[in-house]
Amino acid sequence: MQFLTPCPNAVKLVSFRYLHPPSTSSSSSSASSSRFKMSSDPLPPLPENRIVVGCGGVGLDFLAAVASYPKPDDKIRSTSLRVQGGGNAGNALTCAARLGLNPRIISKIADDPQGKGIREEFEADGVDTSFLVVSKEGNSPFTYVIVDNQMKTRTCIHTPGDPPMIPDDLSESTIFSALDGARILYLDGRLPDTAIIVAQEAARKNIPILIDTERQRERIDEFLKLASYAVCSAKFPQVWTEAPSVPSALVSMLLRLPNLRFAIVTLGEDGCIMLERSVNESPELEEIDVDSLLEQLKQRKDDRVAVPTCISSLETRLRAEGIGTVSGRLYIGTAEKIPPSELVDTTGAGDAFIGAVLYALCANMPPEKMLPFAAQVAAAGCRALGARTSLPHRTDTRLASFL
Repeated sequence: MQFLTPCPNAVKLVSFRYLHPPSTSSSSSSASSSRFKMSSDPLPPLPENRIVVGCGGVGLDFLAAVASYPKPDDKIRSTSLRVQGGGNAGNALTCAARLGLNPRIISKIADDPQGKGIREEFEADGVDTSFLVVSKEGNSPFTYVIVDNQMKTRTCIHTPGDPPMIPDDLSESTIFSALDGARILYLDGRLPDTAIIVAQEAARKNIPILIDTERQRERIDEFLKLASYAVCSAKFPQVWTEAPSVPSALVSMLLRLPNLRFAIVTLGEDGCIMLERSVNESPELEEIDVDSLLEQLKQRKDDRVAVPTCISSLETRLRAEGIGTVSGRLYIGTAEKIPPSELVDTTGAGDAFIGAVLYALCANMPPEKMLPFAAQVAAAGCRALGARTSLPHRTDTRLASFL
């Protein structure tokens, strides 16, 4: 399909477990021998309930790769160009669809060439566009993305859609239909006035909510109070809680948000940190400083292992000085060590991670399995230009040992 370029105006030592994917060797040989092995085992059955609803940003990405980022007044040529769908919610739901889920997208586009391309791409990947609002006037959202091949960074210049989505764009019956039978609701923090209405209805129906807290956004406190799960950018927990460290910020989040079952902080090539709340708190649990526990977990990492792994504490009482104590388990998830020659573009890596977490929740994966799986999916998406180009399908052999 073709797209038109948009118009410019338009304590005691806690026990640990070191976890590898099922077919990963845990020997201490070279890193090359520690890369994932292909599995001939049949794929597990798909989750029974595969309906996930996403409300948030969609758009069209114009991606240009360049040898190095231009200086002011430079005129340079791109080394490659790609035009494809984008947006946090759009990318995450596309990933979820390729993994076998049945996503429904709630968002707004315009009746323009960009909007047509966005919708057609969703439908080709199996994302339900029945709840996509189409404006007869205005422009669909789009983003210019400059990918720096030298520094392996990307710079995004976003133009919002116009007219913006408002609550009146969705009738009450439409929201009911969108949420009917849903296993989980995913929000990326955009379209706040509409998304909060959808979230409130999901909460009334006891549908779990996953919130992507990329940064401080309008009404983020309201979303977090309703959320069952949070996937955060590296800086958000400390910004939101004003805690002195990431682990203490996670403790603060779970104390301030009683509905939150877990919070994950994504750290790019450094993997992720996750704090999971205990379901049933035992008075006999030992207490340990959460920052000290994180350092102990880090010492268990084996940097020679190239594939994603997970290291976890046992259930314990986690203390954050000056903040409080929460019972739960702390996890470190490692990222795949992608060879430099294979790393092309990190655009949408966080969205891919969330798409995989959505699948993992539908499949009732434990965190020890969920975190390596999500990291592997995200890494696969970094091997081509654009957020969706190399998003894996469920049948991808690279995922076999993680499912």
